[in-house]
Amino acid sequence: MADRPPITDPFAAPPPPPPRARAAASPPPPGAEPDAAAALPTARLARTPHVIDTRAEYLDAVAQLAAASGPIAVDAERASGFRYSQRAYLIQVFRRGAGTYLFDPPAIGSFAELQDAIGAEEWVLHAASQDLPCLREVGLDPASLFDTELGARIAGMPRVGLGAVVEDTLGLHLAKEHSAADWSTRPLPDSWLTYAALDVELLLDVRDRIAERLETAGKSTIAAQEFAAVLAKPAAEPKAEPWRRLTGLSTVRGQRALAVARELWRARDAYAQEVDTSPGRLLPDASIVAAARAPLASKRELAGLKTFMGRASRAQIDRWWAAIEAGLATDDLPAHRGSEESIPPPRSWADRSPEADRRYRAVRPRLQVIADELALPVENLLTPEHVRRLAWAPPAHLSTEAIAEALATIGARPWQIDATAQAIGEAFVEALQAAVEAPESDS
Repeated sequence: MADRPPITDPFAAPPPPPPRARAAASPPPPGAEPDAAAALPTARLARTPHVIDTRAEYLDAVAQLAAASGPIAVDAERASGFRYSQRAYLIQVFRRGAGTYLFDPPAIGSFAELQDAIGAEEWVLHAASQDLPCLREVGLDPASLFDTELGARIAGMPRVGLGAVVEDTLGLHLAKEHSAADWSTRPLPDSWLTYAALDVELLLDVRDRIAERLETAGKSTIAAQEFAAVLAKPAAEPKAEPWRRLTGLSTVRGQRALAVARELWRARDAYAQEVDTSPGRLLPDASIVAAARAPLASKRELAGLKTFMGRASRAQIDRWWAAIEAGLATDDLPAHRGSEESIPPPRSWADRSPEADRRYRAVRPRLQVIADELALPVENLLTPEHVRRLAWAPPAHLSTEAIAEALATIGARPWQIDATAQAIGEAFVEALQAAVEAPESDS
């Protein structure tokens, strides 16, 4: 394959400037009104890219990418909400000097050659934690990462969606109308391919602008630790009782009704895997909850339940009724509360653990002050789950050293520990002293 010319043409107005100049357009002036984005030039392509779906063209593209230099922008499109699997149905790769390539993972199969060619380089992704699992599934795994969404958060940018970040850093409007599309569709429409290509063609310029802001703010080390943490984070362990995530399950009363909900969830999940369709498209959570709550005595009553809806609600009525019968007959009744609910929600702490409630209420404003000083979202200063776990079960000694060790144990990064350990210890001591001074408040 001959060297391909760059296909980015973000500015609509003629005459078009060179592609890299267009991607590096100046950001909007400080203090611009929020609706100023409407006047921004729209990112466009000079021509519509095509999808690479043969091994020969794939290997040619790998050679082009390997021959270029510098970081690589990577993105992946799934079919969430349409398919059961979270596999990638399109993988986009851009490298300066090589161009943009759109790969069809189901058609190509192994990506070992691409991994060998670019695996050791810095990859640039936006919200990497969303795409890394499906990339790793096909054998693509970066050794080094720059996450433009996370970098934007750390830099203190108020909006961190890709469209907003492109507007802020490059002064371009990026249309995002196909973000929730069914990317398992074949053939993919040209407008979708344009959308997919732009997601990576502008990403390296965005990366450079954010890196400059991080360096100016003295946050490059913070960002590097956060990017490394995203790469090192292990895959989530399967939930022991995934059916408890049904929306509306809290309205189901009684162990027998919970057993019915569980069996319906299992039947739906098995069928969704079988037909590779998103479970909610076959039978919504609301239908499962409605069936679990209703006193049903026959399949006819289930079919007549108006709140039992969904694409497969009637076509698979025998399957659903068999699940209900299993739930009604089982001796394996689920507990009222799931085993994974080790820490109750903070709203219940005042009654369940007043000491933990005082610690939690004491530490949150201190963390907010630190986050404001660093121009960071408080959830990026310290993961909310880490704050809850530490407030619920703090170390026996509330020294800065003990708090720092506890934070490290639950996965906090060194910069987070340095920024928060002392303040957390002081807040917990303050809460303890308040309890000693006013013990009657808990009686």
